[in-house]
Amino acid sequence: MNSMWQGCLPHTDYFELRSGGGRDYGVWVTTPPHYDPAAAPVPVVYVLDGNWAVGMTAPLIVTQLDPMQAIRPYVQVSVGYAGEEAEHWERLRNRDLVPPGEPVAKEYVDAVEMGVERGTTTREQADGYLAALSDSRGDMFLDFLTDDLHPRVARDYGTAPSGHGLFGYSYGGLFSLYAWLTRSTFFESIGAGSPGIATTDSQVFDRLEAMGATLPDTRLHVTFNEQELLGDLAVYRNLAKNAATFLHRLPSHGGSVTSALLHETHVTGLQASFLSYLRTCRAR
Repeated sequence: MNSMWQGCLPHTDYFELRSGGGRDYGVWVTTPPHYDPAAAPVPVVYVLDGNWAVGMTAPLIVTQLDPMQAIRPYVQVSVGYAGEEAEHWERLRNRDLVPPGEPVAKEYVDAVEMGVERGTTTREQADGYLAALSDSRGDMFLDFLTDDLHPRVARDYGTAPSGHGLFGYSYGGLFSLYAWLTRSTFFESIGAGSPGIATTDSQVFDRLEAMGATLPDTRLHVTFNEQELLGDLAVYRNLAKNAATFLHRLPSHGGSVTSALLHETHVTGLQASFLSYLRTCRAR
């Protein structure tokens, strides 16, 4: 067992689980204060990029006790990578969070190459990072969440049978849109923070067009960041513009899709985006 957050977060357990496809994951389960599943079971909110996100999002479970927030109770399950693989989470997330066949934008490749030129990324790291994008399997990861992980969480933590949520940021936000576009009925609400729609020919646009006028019943909340849109990095400007384009192309949705513009950068926006999702989709 190897987790930098093990023992550091209150009300949080850690375990490791192998998927049906033979891949290992680290899982943090954070329960609400005074949680008693026998008396009042609550739904699960799955949070992606656990190695990065758990430290910024899991402590926000105390919002359930904030009388000015009125957040419905939930159990948070943060999903990341275990053991030596935890050191390579940035590469492995490309494999798991990107839908299969998703195009890779030139601006994205340029940003990775810039990291090599500046010495913040090694050539080996950059090559592995881009290689994972060429073999992305977001479909397998979605199956892992719903078919492998959730039964374990439901059994061990006595969670409610419905009302579950999903939150992802950046490529995790792209995965969230992918899950929403599959019309999966597993999630009641989905948060897509600064979704990694890196190119105008992303398959999310094709899937949206194929969906027609009838959108999924699952509630969707999309956030993007002002500093991405106004900054001078092409890869981040494109993320914000493509997220806005995705929202613009939605047919009439009757309030089932909401959005928010945050005053953040791509790096600082994760926690603010998660809070926006909680306030919008999990309000009492």
